[in-house]
Amino acid sequence: MPDEIHYYDAEGSLRDDALKRRISRLSYPAVQHGRSLIAFADPKDIEDSFEGVASLRLRASVSVTNFVEEGFPDVDLRARDASNMMTHLIRDSWERLCRDRGMISYAYSGAEGFHISSEQAANGHRVPWGRQGGGRRSSMLRNVARKHVWKYGVTALPRLWPFWHVRLKARVLFAEENGTPEGKSVDDPKKMHRLRRSGCKGWRNKQWHGRLLAFLEIMSMDSAYIRVPLAPGQNMLLSSEPVLFTSPVSTSMPDVLDADGEEADESTLGRPEVEEEEA
Repeated sequence: MPDEIHYYDAEGSLRDDALKRRISRLSYPAVQHGRSLIAFADPKDIEDSFEGVASLRLRASVSVTNFVEEGFPDVDLRARDASNMMTHLIRDSWERLCRDRGMISYAYSGAEGFHISSEQAANGHRVPWGRQGGGRRSSMLRNVARKHVWKYGVTALPRLWPFWHVRLKARVLFAEENGTPEGKSVDDPKKMHRLRRSGCKGWRNKQWHGRLLAFLEIMSMDSAYIRVPLAPGQNMLLSSEPVLFTSPVSTSMPDVLDADGEEADESTLGRPEVEEEEA
C-alpha cells in the first residue's frame, strides 16, 4: 500500500452536491466526508481534478495503518468509519481495474462481480497458470455447455483483519448461446440461479482452484503481483497467488488421483468435459 492517505478540506463556497458529482467522475477512488475529501492522490492531482469545482486544501496526511486504527481524531472521523472508507477505496480501485481490463460486470445481491470477457479468453480456451510455482497447468474460464455460455469471475471483498487481504468470491455468469461469443444475456434472476446450480454442480475443488489461479494469471499479466491503481503514481500490490495454509486435519483416504481423476465419477451429475490438464 502507499505510505500515506490524505485529508482535504474544501475552501470557500461550494455548490450542493458539486463535490459528490465530481468524485463520481474521477479516474481514481476517493471518499467524501462532509465538505472534505479523503484520497491517496497528492495535492497537485487533486487540484487538477477539481479545477473549476472546488478549492481543496491538504489538511492532514497520515499513514494508512494509523488511518485505519485511529481515524482522523482532529476532524471527528472515528477508526471504525475510517476502516470502512479504506475497504471502500480498495474495492473501488479493484472494480475500476476490472472495468479497464474489459471484464463483464454483473450486479449480484449486495456486490458486483467481474467475469472474463471473450476479448480476454475465447470460449473453450485454456488459460495457462502455475508457471511461477514451477508447474504448468491450464484451466478454462469460458465455455459453451448445454446451449449456454458460462463465464467465470469473482467478487472482491477487502478485509483488514486479521491481516490486510482481499477475499475473492467465485462467480459464474450464464448467457444463452446465440452464435456470438458472449451469448444472449439472461435477465431472469431465478433462471440464472438454476443455471448456476445445474451448470456448476459437477465442478469439484480442483476445478474451482484451477479457474481461480487462471483468473489471477490474467489479472497479474505474468507478474508476481496485481498492480491496482489507487491514484496517479500510487498503487496497491496484491500477490498473484492465494494465501497458502496447511490444514490441521485430513481425510483417511490418500489423494492418489490426478487432477482430473474425479471426472470419471459417473454418479456425479452435470460433469463438464475435462478442463484441467498437464501442459
